[in-house]
Amino acid sequence: MMENTLLYVIVALGISIVLNIILKKIGISQIIGYIFTGTIIVYAFDLRAAVHSHELELLGEFGIVFLMFTIGLEISLAKMGSMKQEIFGNGLLQVGLTTLVVYLGAHYLFALDTKSAIIVALAFSLSSTAVVLSYLKSSKEIYTPYGQKATGILIFQDIAVIPILILIGFLTSEAGESIYVILGHTLLSAFIVLLLLFVLGKYIVTWLLHFSASSELDELFMGSVLFIVVGASLFASFMGFTYSLGAFVAGMVIAETRYHHKVEADIAPFKDILLGTFFVTVGMKVDLSVFMSNIGTIVGLFVLVLVLKTLLIYLVLKFSQSSATSLKTALSLSQVGEFSFVIFAVASAGNILDSSLVSLLVLVVIFSMVITPFFITRINDFVERLIKESDIITDMSQLQSRQNHVIVCGYSIVGKFVTKHLEEFDAPYVVVDNSNKHVKEALKDDIEAYLGDASKVAILNALNIEKAAAIIVTLDNIDKKRLICESILKHSKNANLIVKVVSLEEKKKLADLDITVIVDGKVEVARVLVERMLSCQLYKR
Repeated sequence: MMENTLLYVIVALGISIVLNIILKKIGISQIIGYIFTGTIIVYAFDLRAAVHSHELELLGEFGIVFLMFTIGLEISLAKMGSMKQEIFGNGLLQVGLTTLVVYLGAHYLFALDTKSAIIVALAFSLSSTAVVLSYLKSSKEIYTPYGQKATGILIFQDIAVIPILILIGFLTSEAGESIYVILGHTLLSAFIVLLLLFVLGKYIVTWLLHFSASSELDELFMGSVLFIVVGASLFASFMGFTYSLGAFVAGMVIAETRYHHKVEADIAPFKDILLGTFFVTVGMKVDLSVFMSNIGTIVGLFVLVLVLKTLLIYLVLKFSQSSATSLKTALSLSQVGEFSFVIFAVASAGNILDSSLVSLLVLVVIFSMVITPFFITRINDFVERLIKESDIITDMSQLQSRQNHVIVCGYSIVGKFVTKHLEEFDAPYVVVDNSNKHVKEALKDDIEAYLGDASKVAILNALNIEKAAAIIVTLDNIDKKRLICESILKHSKNANLIVKVVSLEEKKKLADLDITVIVDGKVEVARVLVERMLSCQLYKR
């Protein structure tokens, strides 16, 4: 048996490598290669009986565990507070509205019973964190406005999985316990989990990482990280929650320490391998006979869900975002996510959903996840052709003849002061910002401003950056800041690049780039304070 298992692993590894090399050359996500690998392995070795084994499900789930851990690394408590509108505002509206509409359709149009309709609605309200976030991070679209909105909603969806599974447990409960009792036990468990992980866990994690880092042994540090991730996941599972919740909270705890960047870099290979394993297990669930006999129904349901979720998410965001950002976010989240597999499996085990219905729904989810990587890479082009923002200037053709101009990246607080000082020196300048709101503010202030992402080659060409006197980067987000600096220096090595930083940590993150001038806000404030002190009368007689 062990020999056969090793054979399956080696063959799967070989198939996935070949497939992904081919798909990479034609611009298709490696996710497709992993899914196809799983399907090929099942039919090549007749492993359909092992598809639903607990061990295989557990192995695949740990891919999601490490993905959630890396999300947690990027979402510290401070950042979650700053993204509360994206996470708790947009996320709650999206999940709630989608669940309600899908429930009404499933119950009244497709004649599903109440319990089944609720489960299907909740499952279809979720999007694919694995597919969408993997693309957003690899393409660096995660730093764009629509990427931030999509990430916030995905985080809420991942958190929402917990009460969804609790609800399914309540629906399948035969003990007749009151929902208030179940909710009481759940809230108590959640309080204990958060208390231990955030309060005690923070001290333990910080000490363990400091101890292992001081040893200067990479394998010891990596072992400590794996221990933290798996330990937090098992603890959350023991308390009745998902493995993913424990990993997510562990990531958030580490995000509050000074080791989070090193941890993120070291954990990346493990996360990618295990995430690939998850998609292989997804591909193994593809029943080709059921798919071929119900292909019309599967495609029809997929299109229906895609259109419905796109419309609902667009409506949720349209009140606070531009049409383009709203539509990009809606399209990126229009698929059904991997946590639906877990929901369907639990509901099927509790005899809420019929097994034949579960088989059909699983194929809809798989089809959705297979199709998504094909169109998510084309969302920007599609939306730009469909929607023209009439109130924002995006035509930069007049800049092609511009020379010796200053380009100000970002029109937030610092950017506004920069433009005022440039006007005092009568220096020609233009503002570029990726925020619809900031560009509108600049235009209102009679400033020449353009909507665009300064990290994109097309925007840099349009700004005629090679003829610019200087580029001043005023953004606060260090990841966006570095991305823009990398793009500018790659595009024009001789560019006069002036960048604002607010901490020594930010300065270190940019130290490897050939930036002309790095202005440390705290150092400059200290210098000005001393200058003002020297210019005033120190002693009054």
